[in-house]
Amino acid sequence: LEAVGVLVIVGGFVVAAGVFLINFRGKSTHQSYLAFRRRSVRGLILGLEFLVAADIIKTITVDYSLESLLILGVIILIRSFLVLALHVELEGRLPWTKSDLVE
Repeated sequence: LEAVGVLVIVGGFVVAAGVFLINFRGKSTHQSYLAFRRRSVRGLILGLEFLVAADIIKTITVDYSLESLLILGVIILIRSFLVLALHVELEGRLPWTKSDLVE
């Protein structure tokens, strides 16, 4: 799962960069940059989810001690804060608030 998480993050940046380079000519620089940032952040968020899952599984199955559980807790808090900050950066709102768009 750690390898999948890293591949998702790298793949997200590669896809975002590729789309940025392809669409760069058709849009303004600012629009292209915002689209690149949105795509790359989505890949980063998904990759972080895989990394958190890998840490949980590793702690439970390999190194089940109080120290490893505390370290896991700190890692999960840091990564959860990163995901929250990235979501706010991407969407411009907190995840639990309603969007302006009616679905």
